[in-house]
Amino acid sequence: IYPMAYLSTGLTCFIGCLILFFTPPGKASEPVGEPIDEPVGEPAGFYQQKLDVQVRYDNRSDRSNRSQFRLRFYPQLNLSEQWSLHSFVVTGDDFSSSHNTFGDEDSDQIAVRRLYLRRTHALGKTEFGVIPTYKGRISATGMSKDGWFQGIRHVYEAKPGHKLELVAGAINSIDPNKALSLADDFNLFEFEYSATINEQFSMEFGVERIIEGNYLRSEVRFHQTDQVWFAEFVRRVDDAENKLVLGLDSEFSLGQYPVEMYAYYAYVSADFGQRAELTEDYLGTGHGGSVEVSGALPIAQLHWFSRIDMVDSTRRILLGIKRSF
Repeated sequence: IYPMAYLSTGLTCFIGCLILFFTPPGKASEPVGEPIDEPVGEPAGFYQQKLDVQVRYDNRSDRSNRSQFRLRFYPQLNLSEQWSLHSFVVTGDDFSSSHNTFGDEDSDQIAVRRLYLRRTHALGKTEFGVIPTYKGRISATGMSKDGWFQGIRHVYEAKPGHKLELVAGAINSIDPNKALSLADDFNLFEFEYSATINEQFSMEFGVERIIEGNYLRSEVRFHQTDQVWFAEFVRRVDDAENKLVLGLDSEFSLGQYPVEMYAYYAYVSADFGQRAELTEDYLGTGHGGSVEVSGALPIAQLHWFSRIDMVDSTRRILLGIKRSF
């Protein structure tokens, strides 16, 4: 086991060094759709941070009702114009779970899930260490935004609106307490091409190797004023299994009150693999759907949200409030 650990770590380090030192310096444009719960934009001094707090009520048909809370903390050190050091500390006891349950014996779960260096350059960025599962905007078929893996991500803008992404590394464990432990296998690889075709259409296409599964992933997005329609399809090529997502991300007004809505239909094959379980708030395989609405409250910069999930016979209702600092 240990020779494999050193071999995979050494290979990742070698690739990382090649990319880090053979890309042109300069300041990269901010990726469109970068998660707003992470410090972004121009560096504001040597140290930046973001704290996200959430409390929710979880009513699910296959288990007892529960009240939960979540803390997400994003510290960041800006070492120079191009280099920065990032970390991610969050509650929860699983790769795709970031909530603790009030009253549980293990309600004090919190762990450092990421620790990595980022270098921005004229044509993109490079991340190296225990890094996020996303490069920017989070797709419905992507892995959980609270997850992690050990390795490297390199994003290269071949020309305006056209990007290539290379990811190589390992998911060493789905236990957050072991996120920084040395991986003993090289089990994750992704190569993705994304393009903005015009003002209305954008697309992504990628090949993936994730924990003994081989996948092809495609995504098409149709942009309109205040709404985006999207279709995402993932094919497990070594086992003839599929995942399909059709959805809408929109914003509308109830009178003078703005409301955001995110809704989708999804189908996941029964033997799709562990990749399905590593997505956000995984409920199960089969046919399903979700509708979430959210908005701002007029007090203390709070936001509310409500969500309904259905997967075959499992039903779930979430209701909560959150605030970012």
